[in-house]
Formats: sequence, C-alpha cells, structure tokens
Amino acid sequence: MNDNEFDEWAVFEQCIEFLNNIGIETTFRKIGNKSFLPGLLINKGMIIIDKDALEHPGDILHEAGHIAVVPAIDRPGLSEKGIINRKNREAEEIMAIAWSYAACMHLDIDPFFVFHEQGYRNGRDYITDSCRMKSYIGLAMLEKIGLTANEKNARRLNVSSYPHMIKWMRA
Repeated sequence: MNDNEFDEWAVFEQCIEFLNNIGIETTFRKIGNKSFLPGLLINKGMIIIDKDALEHPGDILHEAGHIAVVPAIDRPGLSEKGIINRKNREAEEIMAIAWSYAACMHLDIDPFFVFHEQGYRNGRDYITDSCRMKSYIGLAMLEKIGLTANEKNARRLNVSSYPHMIKWMRA
C-alpha cells in the first residue's frame, strides 16, 4: 500500500457496500496466489477477497464490472478462468472498464482508484483522458445492453446520460 492506505481502505469498504447493494456478492477468505489479480478472485459469480494479498483495492470495481455486464443467466457460473474463454470477452472487458468508471462517478471516487499505474497495460491515461473528454470507451456497448444511455438517447428517454447508469446489472 502507499501513503493513501487508510483512504484506499475506506473507499474499498464503500465499494463493498455498493456492490452488495446492487447484487454482486463479496466474501473474504484466503486465496493465496490462485488469481489473476492479487487478492481478488471471481468464482460462481461472486468476488472473493483476500485482504492480505490485495495489492490494488480499486481492482474490485473492475472485477465487479465483469460480473455486471455478462448476461444474468451466465452470472452464477462465472469464474476468473471462464472470463478468458468467453465468446465476447473483448467486448465484456471494454464494458467492464466503462462500468467501473461509471461506478467511480456514482460513488464520487477518483477514477485513479480503479485506473492505477500498474493496471490496464499502460493504458490508464488513455482511458482517463478519454473519459475527461467525454469520449467514453465502451459507452455504446453498455447502452446496447440497456445499462445506460448516451446524451441524445438520455434526453429521449428522460434519464441522465452516462456515466449515470439506468441499471447496474445486465438482465
């Protein structure tokens, strides 16, 4: 952890509460080095957290995004290894990025909590700069699955536009 350790853990707890409230289950237990991201593992549609091994607490929102954007019927069987083999994994990855940015905005969290320097294959600045310019990566895909709306469609539907979410979980 860095100098913001206490702030990061407070924000992490806020994220846990949010995820549990929208229907993404979380549980704490040891997982060792069995996961792609240190300290986090998706198993049977649930996020398993090993607080002792967790390196980047913000990764939880990205992992939650993976769970949120898959069809509801696939969620109970979703696992970390299964995500890699999904037919639409690239699209789901982009949607998870967009979903996690929206979650940051909803929770009033600095996006760098999720988009940290060690993640996103050196693409974090591209992601955050795009969001700052309102050229949102993944917005069209989130809109297509009914989770949000762009500015034009939001006016037509009389809802707030992205990064506001109409709903947090795909049907």
